Amino acid sequence: MSNTPTSADATADSKTAENKPANFIETIIEQDIAEQKVAKVITRFPPEPNGFLHVGHAKSICLNFGLAEKFDGECNLRFDDTNPAKEEQAYVDAIKEDVQWLGFQWSGEVRYASDYFDQFYEWALYLIKESKAYVCELSPEQASEYRGWATSPGKDSPYRDRSVDDNLVLFEKMKSGELEEGACVLRAKIDMASPNMNMRDPILYRIRKASHHQTGDKWCIYPSYDFAHGQEDAIEGVTHSICTLEFADHRPLYDWFIDNLPVPAKPKQYEFGRLNLNYTVTSKRKLKQLVDDGIVEGWNDPRMPTISGMRRRGYSAQAVRNFCQSLAVAKTDGVVDMAQLEFFVRDDLNKNAPRAMAVLNPLKVVITNYPEDKVELLTAPAHPELDLGERSLPFTREIIIDQDDFREEYSGKFKKKLTPGKRVRLRNGYVIEADDYEKDDADNIVQVNASLIPNTLGTDPEDGVKPKGVVHWVSATHGKKATIRKYDRLFTHEAPDRGEEDFMQHLNPHSLTIIEECWIEPGLADAKPELCFQFEREGYFVADRYDHSSDHPVFNMTIGLRSQI
Repeated sequence: MSNTPTSADATADSKTAENKPANFIETIIEQDIAEQKVAKVITRFPPEPNGFLHVGHAKSICLNFGLAEKFDGECNLRFDDTNPAKEEQAYVDAIKEDVQWLGFQWSGEVRYASDYFDQFYEWALYLIKESKAYVCELSPEQASEYRGWATSPGKDSPYRDRSVDDNLVLFEKMKSGELEEGACVLRAKIDMASPNMNMRDPILYRIRKASHHQTGDKWCIYPSYDFAHGQEDAIEGVTHSICTLEFADHRPLYDWFIDNLPVPAKPKQYEFGRLNLNYTVTSKRKLKQLVDDGIVEGWNDPRMPTISGMRRRGYSAQAVRNFCQSLAVAKTDGVVDMAQLEFFVRDDLNKNAPRAMAVLNPLKVVITNYPEDKVELLTAPAHPELDLGERSLPFTREIIIDQDDFREEYSGKFKKKLTPGKRVRLRNGYVIEADDYEKDDADNIVQVNASLIPNTLGTDPEDGVKPKGVVHWVSATHGKKATIRKYDRLFTHEAPDRGEEDFMQHLNPHSLTIIEECWIEPGLADAKPELCFQFEREGYFVADRYDHSSDHPVFNMTIGLRSQI
């Protein structure tokens, strides 16, 4: 589907998100409240701590926490930590940080599936005693064969009719560590002929002899995600369990567990379309591969579609929230154009980012009629509209401009450039006129000699010869050198992981360009990490969250200016 907004549409979305028509989940909640089915709306955001959150999770965060805010309810943060082999405390910490960075706060303490492991175990015993669960010793290959296909029914495991007592003994052996991993599993006894593959005697418990980041070595059996998920909602009194569409086929199983266990509440699950962006992959497995293979520096690499990656690139939390609020909450999946996210990022930065000057391709200019030792402090507004104060710009005899702002010969195509005999205005400064230039042995221009036109600070030249263009600049003696990282899309294909293609084949070899020896205003060296700026005529940049310091300034390019699109 096409979701790319016009500027007017997107601006309206960002300003009037609260006035948007209710989505289908909001309509359901409004009706439940009106019919007094719920006393308080309780939602939850239930990530698995097996990787960093990505842009699709941002939509889910905004939806679940946003619904709780809208209906004066609560939203829990709960980690579905049922697979210790793939989970880490570092992922838990990163997820908590992401949620708070987006501006949300969960209700009460952070919750974990592992908080309820004792209860899950008791419920597994309950199902065994009710003859609704059994220990199965089929190998994974045999179990797959017995499960059948979507177009044909499965067949019962030969262990399906074990006695309750035998199942209890075997399950206790699983729990005590007497059996090896893969020796057996605990399965629910539902229907091997069901057209829904999830209902064909799904696994409830596996043997995993691995330490857990929350429970240590207490357990060597762990519940499956499907067995734990619904019961967690029931324990927490979740009123509206909201999932993405891939869980729709799991809902009958979710409901079967709720109906067949003595749970304290009966939540309902609702599904909505997940967020997919073009030129992006959001599979955690594939994102982890990018990290493990060294394609990116880590989960928070600014090229990654993770929340921490977007944050490091300079996307603001408000821009991400505005983007998520602009998206439809629908019952179908779709692909959103990256340009829609970029619109909200650029719109937010244009309104809020202080202005500054930086030269990425330096060329020295010597103003020959300006005193060698003189330093004049010019001032410029930090923002053209917001009251963010002023910044000080040291003006000296030697300055740095961009190489692209000088041409050896004048032409109509480059009439706004500095050319011998022609004039330009220095941004927030004087008018200068180029006199001549110098080259090195390789025929590269290495210096421009120019003259300052007197009495032109803020006014036009007295002789009436106005400059054609405006160029940005930095003092060559007071400016600071910095490292600039410029980013492009990580993939060259709009759908890098579609079909059977290997998504790694579509990697963009030019997704990162590092430019050393750039020149920046002196004040930028002292910028706080994560502070964003519009480098005039260059784009929007952010002081790197981890690497930037006053001794070694490092700025990441967030996004280009509208005029550069």
